[in-house]
Amino acid sequence: MRQLDEAAKEAGIVVLNEVGVDPGVDHLNAIKIIDEVHAKGGKIKQFYSYCGGVPAPECADNPLGFKFSWSPRGALLSQQNSASFLFEGKRVDISAQDLMSAAKPFHVTDGYAFVAYPNRDSVPFRAVYNIPEAETVVRGSLRYAGNPEFVRALADLGWLDAGGKSWLEPGLTFLQIQQKAIGAKESDENSLISRIKEVCHFQSDVESERIISGLRWMGLLSSEQASVKGNLLDTLCGQLEKRLSYLPGERDLVMLQHKFVVEQNDGKTETITSTLELLGDPNGHSAMAKSVGVTCGVASQLLLDGHPALDVPGVLAPYTKEMCEPIRRLVEAEGIIMVELHS
Repeated sequence: MRQLDEAAKEAGIVVLNEVGVDPGVDHLNAIKIIDEVHAKGGKIKQFYSYCGGVPAPECADNPLGFKFSWSPRGALLSQQNSASFLFEGKRVDISAQDLMSAAKPFHVTDGYAFVAYPNRDSVPFRAVYNIPEAETVVRGSLRYAGNPEFVRALADLGWLDAGGKSWLEPGLTFLQIQQKAIGAKESDENSLISRIKEVCHFQSDVESERIISGLRWMGLLSSEQASVKGNLLDTLCGQLEKRLSYLPGERDLVMLQHKFVVEQNDGKTETITSTLELLGDPNGHSAMAKSVGVTCGVASQLLLDGHPALDVPGVLAPYTKEMCEPIRRLVEAEGIIMVELHS
């Protein structure tokens, strides 16, 4: 998008980006806190930002701990990206194959069991957020505990492969597809399970049983005829749409947290957290729809009203106080509020 900046300026138009929840709401509150710390002479030494759109706890009732309110394909592939971040002054690069193994427990607030993993390239945000003093900068995603191991198993078993397979034809059962995908000798469940254990290298018997049980629940070890959709990934997504979509009366959760480790001008260290915990309305809008839609709507209205911080031709994103503050105030008026704690 940034490559279109000059073209947008020449055309005299504004291309407004990153005004959803992540990115979007995260920028609004990060810029606010960073500006306040700098105004007091403090330094941001560590910055962590994690966000997740997941089912509310009572609705996370499946082996993946996840449900799809948008494309399963996009959601699953987002967990197969490489990632880079800064940690204690050094750049850390994680391959796409190792991303799910990088997930670690992360406490956001009591009552939730989250894990966090880095998302794409966090390194540029040291400059974007004007925190050159930061030694650690990590932006990432939240999932419920157990999700990354399951996604890693799906990848190991071939289900996240978007490439074509000459043998993948209509009429195959899920058992037959899994046999071919992992090179099992037979397509009966016992043979498949033995081969699955060889391929996946489970960390424990408990993990093995949990994930194999989950594969059964999803129908991936069944004699059901699969609805083949061109490749393994899209075939899987068709099955997940049936099994892991939100049902009427269910609600989602958007959880977003920034964590700042601050060195104050007197040398003391302070930790600041800023947290959004937004639950969807079972009879109305989902938390994801509200947090993304309201933020985008507010920013668009400010642009249409000719607000001077937004009415600037080019490719824009809310990276400055002048742009973030008016959006943040109106978004908070709609109930999308990040709560700050200092310790």
